[in-house]
Amino acid sequence: MAESAPGDSPATAFSVALLGEFVRLGVRDVVLCPGSRSQALALACAELERIGRIRLHVRLDERGAGFLALGMAVETGVPALVITTSGTAVANLHPAVLEAHHSGVPMILLTADRPDELRGIGSNQTTVQPGLFGGAVRLSVDEPAPVGGSGEQRGALALARRALEAAAGIKSTGITSTGIRPAGPGPVQLNLAFREPLSSAVTLTGDEPPAEADPPASARPEADRPASDRPLAVAAGPRTVVIAGHAAGPAAEEFARAGGWPLLAEVSSGARFGPTLVAAYRELLRDPDFGGRIERAIVFGHPTLSREIPALLQRGDVEAIVVASPGAERYNPGHRVAHFAAAARPDEEAAAAAATPEAREWLGRWVMTSRQILAADPALAAAPIDERGIGRAELAFMRAPVTRPMLVDTLWRASWPHDRLVLGASRLIREADSRVPGKKISVHANRGLAGIDGTVATAIGIALAGQAGPDPRSTGTTRLLLGDLALLHDAGSLLLAPGEPLPRLQVIVGNDGGGSIFDGLEVAASAPAAALDRVLFTPQRVDLSALASAYGWEYSRAATRSELERALTGPPRGPSILEVPLAR
Repeated sequence: MAESAPGDSPATAFSVALLGEFVRLGVRDVVLCPGSRSQALALACAELERIGRIRLHVRLDERGAGFLALGMAVETGVPALVITTSGTAVANLHPAVLEAHHSGVPMILLTADRPDELRGIGSNQTTVQPGLFGGAVRLSVDEPAPVGGSGEQRGALALARRALEAAAGIKSTGITSTGIRPAGPGPVQLNLAFREPLSSAVTLTGDEPPAEADPPASARPEADRPASDRPLAVAAGPRTVVIAGHAAGPAAEEFARAGGWPLLAEVSSGARFGPTLVAAYRELLRDPDFGGRIERAIVFGHPTLSREIPALLQRGDVEAIVVASPGAERYNPGHRVAHFAAAARPDEEAAAAAATPEAREWLGRWVMTSRQILAADPALAAAPIDERGIGRAELAFMRAPVTRPMLVDTLWRASWPHDRLVLGASRLIREADSRVPGKKISVHANRGLAGIDGTVATAIGIALAGQAGPDPRSTGTTRLLLGDLALLHDAGSLLLAPGEPLPRLQVIVGNDGGGSIFDGLEVAASAPAAALDRVLFTPQRVDLSALASAYGWEYSRAATRSELERALTGPPRGPSILEVPLAR
């Protein structure tokens, strides 16, 4: 990439070289938060956007910016850059950094800072930024302020390559105060000091690939595995179930199908489909004739949505094998996991044993009983239509108030492979996990730490990344299902400035006036109701119609089954909020 008119600012020359190398290596999305100390990076990004080399997203709130970048990486597998100024701006990235760390999602932070001579003397907007994220980042570099030396631009190119490799989990990056940095994809911090003059005019030209081009494989988070991490060959063995936690992916379904074992797949596992699926797994795990007979459990992904699964894995009579759970920590409830593996496959004996009468009986009982449980759910019964057509019973059925089971079932039926479904951390994701049948669709959720923060921003990132380019990954609608408190916690992410691309995103808010998920706590049966409301339920009466109008989003409300079905089956459109009132 050629550069002209860099002026007298080493900050600009370094920023142009650094960002240009990221572009050359396949990074396409940059999330920028305005600030003075980061102005050289910001102006270089504006120029890269002008010549079509990046997709630039400008946000005011750094917390939302971090989750926006996280959502983009979840959809594409390629890290986005997040650029901030110094001070509290950097600290506001911490929630997204922790989610990326625990979820194994790549992200690269470019945090501007003061040079050495302005640190530790009470300078405005200056704090200790190097190492701020501790062991949650795969790489942390405190880069000295450039002075215009001859080797600085070459150093910037090397820094970009090093950051991208670390974010992708390709190389180990050393030791921190908390121990060895975790392997696998995750966040990276480049703390970049800049001296005045903080920027100068810049014009860029070149023949880099356009922003819509597919990034090279080097930009994708596929860590090299050592030879010792070859797939574990799993023998036929005892009565076995396969558990697919969050982000397990289709490998879990393929493994269960090849071995002829019941598949207990969470709703955000990416494996909730196939002939061995057991959707009603919670009820069956509690049943002594099913869960009580399990002798071996093989876990993919990160289970987070039930108490029954960790309880199963902690039993002394169950052998537990965990296969490459995402994020920084191995999934090991009760420290009772017998084996960890990077990958697994049924051995030849196990594949052959799947056809035996004993194996078919074990699998068949799980699958058929699960289907019977779902079919018997009165909340999901079909509309009663008599021989004369639509009658009073059906009209009453269609006018029935929306319930949580009805909401998640209707949303699940309305979503298809060309759509994206994002589930917030609320009572509703558990409702979906307990009842929706198998379907091979893209389901995402922030389950690394299962927090409610940044949910709207994450969904916007998924939507924008999915619809970008001439050959988009998603031609449908991204739908976000979340509770009212999760929406209000991230309301600032609804702000889309003029000139920003609009996501095809429908935010579906199950509004029960507060945090009704806490009504399920054991203490709710004995604690004073007023105290629970005050410090846990935290009631709210926000006018969501006014909130949507203030941010320029379309608004609609669905209180009945017919209104809900109409709202969820319309053609794809721009950003909108659908409020669904729910009883507490």
